[in-house]
Amino acid sequence: MRTLIAAVTLAATAALGSTAYAAPTPSHTSYVASSYVAAPQVTAIDTCALSSLPSQAADTLDLIHSGGPFPYDQDGTVFSNREGILPDESSGYYHEYTVITPGSPDRGARRLVGGGALTTPEHVYYTGDHYASFCEVDEDS
Repeated sequence: MRTLIAAVTLAATAALGSTAYAAPTPSHTSYVASSYVAAPQVTAIDTCALSSLPSQAADTLDLIHSGGPFPYDQDGTVFSNREGILPDESSGYYHEYTVITPGSPDRGARRLVGGGALTTPEHVYYTGDHYASFCEVDEDS
């Protein structure tokens, strides 16, 4: 089998040039049972102190912990993580909440996203740019 693979690789290299076959780089793959398997891409999410966020984020977090009432109907709805920035979790794990932007005619771009239990989320993430980036909120700082 190895001889056949080597022959096919050699033929492809001769026909297409030296770039016909390029082995995956070790930093993005791992070698398992004679085949390459793509390693999952993990994006680290920075931590941000609650005290470093707009004061309205603390107000929203207080509402989350008390179970509301929330200023917008969309608050508390399931956040689907379509952007794939937050860690993968099962459907229904994340819920989004508006962080009020003074002077904004609508909900604005600021949100808290809680992961886990509704009033005591295991993780809380802040986005100031409508889900383009997040930081994990450190509630104790």
